Amino acid sequence: MWLVGARGSVATTAVVGLLALRAGLVDPIGCVTERPPLTDIDLPAWDQLVIGGHDIVDTPPAKRAEQLAGAGVLPPALLGAVSDGLAEVEAQLRPGYHPASHAGAQRAAADRLAADITEFRARHGLRRVVVVNVASTEPPLPRLPEHADLAALEAALADPARTVLPASAVAAYAALRAGCPYVNFTPSTGIALPALASLAEQVGLPYAGSDGKTGETLLRSVLAPMFAERALRVRSWAGTNLLGGGDGATLADPGHASSKLESKARGLAALLGSDVRAPLHIDNVPDLGEVKTAWDHVSFEGFLGARMSLQLTWTGYDSALAAPLVLDLARLVAAAHAAGQRGPLGALAFFFKDPLGSTEHRFAEQVRALAAWACELGGRR
Repeated sequence: MWLVGARGSVATTAVVGLLALRAGLVDPIGCVTERPPLTDIDLPAWDQLVIGGHDIVDTPPAKRAEQLAGAGVLPPALLGAVSDGLAEVEAQLRPGYHPASHAGAQRAAADRLAADITEFRARHGLRRVVVVNVASTEPPLPRLPEHADLAALEAALADPARTVLPASAVAAYAALRAGCPYVNFTPSTGIALPALASLAEQVGLPYAGSDGKTGETLLRSVLAPMFAERALRVRSWAGTNLLGGGDGATLADPGHASSKLESKARGLAALLGSDVRAPLHIDNVPDLGEVKTAWDHVSFEGFLGARMSLQLTWTGYDSALAAPLVLDLARLVAAAHAAGQRGPLGALAFFFKDPLGSTEHRFAEQVRALAAWACELGGRR
C-alpha cells in the first residue's frame, strides 16, 4: 500500500491500526473487509501489507502518532508497541511532488514518483502495489483540452513551461505508469480525467474513488432515501461542519473547501432525485483539534402540507473513521487487480461520496452492489 500523503492524520492512523491489527492488539472495528461476504474474497492478510508513500512534509510518522494520541484519536498505550513498525514505515517514505517547489516538466516529476513506487515494489518482492491518495484536499481543477486526450496530455506534461495537472493527478498518472491500481480517498481530481481513465484502461488497471464517505455524508446516504421512499418532500437540507486540525486549516481556504462542497452536493441531489436548497458551511475551529462535528437541519413537508423538520448532530474523529476504510480499499482493490478487473470499480461506491463508475448513492443499494461483487469475486477462489 503506497500512501500519497503518508505523513498525514488519516495515513498515520491507518498505519498504526495496521500494525496493531498485525500484533493482535486491537479488534478490526470499522474494517468492512472483516465482515461477510467480503471475508469470502481472497484478500491480502494484514501481515502481507507493506507500507510506503510520498509526502511533501517531513514530520516522522512516530511524531504524528504522538500528536494524534494527544488529540484522542489513537490510544497512547499503543504507541510503544508499534514504534518499531513506525520506524520501518518512515524508512519507506519518499518526498512527494509539490508544483511550487518543482522545477522542470511535470513528466519528470511523475517519472520520479513512479520510479519510487517501482523500486519499492522490487525491493520488497511485492506482487502488486495499490496507491491510495489520502493527501490534503485540492481546489477544483480548471478543465483543459489536454485532460480529454492522453497523447495531448503527455505532450503537455513534457513541456517545462506547462503545469497541466494538479498534484493529485500527477500522482495518479505516476501510479498508472508504475503499473499500480489507484484509489482516490479525497475529493481532489486524482484519476478523474478522461485521459487518465483512458490510460488505466490501456494498461489494464482498476481504480476507485472518490472522496471517502465517513461521517455526515454516510448519514445522508441512509436518511435521504427514507424521505424519497416515503414520498416526503424535502424542502431544504442545511448543514454545518466544524473541524480543526490539518483538515480544518486546509478547508478554511474557500478554494480547497469548494471541492468538498461540490462532492457532497452532488450526492445529496442524486439521493433525493431532485435539486434541493442545501447550503453547507465548513468552518475551521482550531480548538476542536481532530474532532469533527457535523450538524444537519432537514426541513420537509408531509401530507396536507404539514411542515416538519429533522435535526441531527454527528461528532467523531474523522481519521479514525477513515483509516479502516483505507485499509479495506487497499485489500479490495488488490483483489480486483489480482482477478484481472480494470477500469472504475463501481461496486466500491459504498465507500465514497462521489463514486467513480457508479451513479448509485443510496446506502442500502450500495451495500447490495458490494455484496454481489464480493460473491462474484469470491467465486473465483
